[in-house]
Amino acid sequence: MTPRQRIAAAGLAIAAGLSLSACATEDYVDKHIATVTERIAALEARVGQVDQTAQAANSTAQAAAGAAQSANQRLDQLTARVDALEQQMANRRPRN
Repeated sequence: MTPRQRIAAAGLAIAAGLSLSACATEDYVDKHIATVTERIAALEARVGQVDQTAQAANSTAQAAAGAAQSANQRLDQLTARVDALEQQMANRRPRN
């Protein structure tokens, strides 16, 4: 075999190898797509759980804000009453 024939044979072997390795079988692609699909489904489920947890936390925070606002209103009412009582006590004459 001449050097030229060897180079041609090697080039042909390389070209054949590259052409075969570039093709993916349908089964190969289906398996990889199934794996990716499973991972996406798992992530979607996890996102759904996180969303539910976030909504529950938001509801709890809103309830706490409402309770705090109610407590503040009550405190404001009591403050006015205490101020009025203090004023009455200051205006009274001391007992001797």
